[in-house]
Amino acid sequence: MSALTPTLAVLEFHLIGYRRTWRGSVFSSFLLPLLTVLSFGVGVGAYVDSGIDGVPYLDWIIPGLIASTAMQVAMMESTWPVLSRFEWVKTYFSQAAAPLRISDILGGQLAFTLLRVLLTAAAFLLVAAGFGTLHSAWAPATLLLVLLVGAAVALPTIAFSASIHSDSYLALLFRVAVIPMSLFAGVFFPVESLPDALRWLAYVSPLWHGVDLCRAVTLGVAPAWSVTGHLLYLAAWVAVGWLLAHARFRRRLIG
Repeated sequence: MSALTPTLAVLEFHLIGYRRTWRGSVFSSFLLPLLTVLSFGVGVGAYVDSGIDGVPYLDWIIPGLIASTAMQVAMMESTWPVLSRFEWVKTYFSQAAAPLRISDILGGQLAFTLLRVLLTAAAFLLVAAGFGTLHSAWAPATLLLVLLVGAAVALPTIAFSASIHSDSYLALLFRVAVIPMSLFAGVFFPVESLPDALRWLAYVSPLWHGVDLCRAVTLGVAPAWSVTGHLLYLAAWVAVGWLLAHARFRRRLIG
């Protein structure tokens, strides 16, 4: 039996549940990007006469919105669903009682989260293409980049969700991490316009690295940092996040 087979079995469990709700998520996956593009890109962009760095504001903001949406989807799938499977429905305990390793349970959860990120980003990319905002043959690489961003965000969040017993901490997480990261990671305006202290906070966040890479591949421009540096930084978040999440799952499920 392949080493991936148990992980795929866990992924199948998540997909069976998703089969009941996918219609609503598919509708929102296209509607929300469309409304976002119209409100921020077209609406706000009308007041940004010269664009940013010589690029029309709509074209400049699209890659940031794609990366930010991927981050938010990854966070949503890694918070309440993970907590509920520990605290309320006890799904993870049932899976641990089966012949599944901790890495299988965690890997299946991550695989489903990244699938949701991929589908949402693909829908957003199609909307962006419809508005003519993609200017590089590298634009499809955005889908690979958002998977890396999704994993970099999801795994530490899964570790956090596996460490708590009340969902009040999740609401706090969104207030102190998700909202500031969405606002100050270069999605809506260049981080260079921020004060130095806030600018370095933006650089620390994985979202800014994803935004810079996505903007490079959709516009066909060089990123602010090196591509290798961005990828290594995001990979470090993935590696550390996996170790933390695996340790928390093992402590909760095995003791």
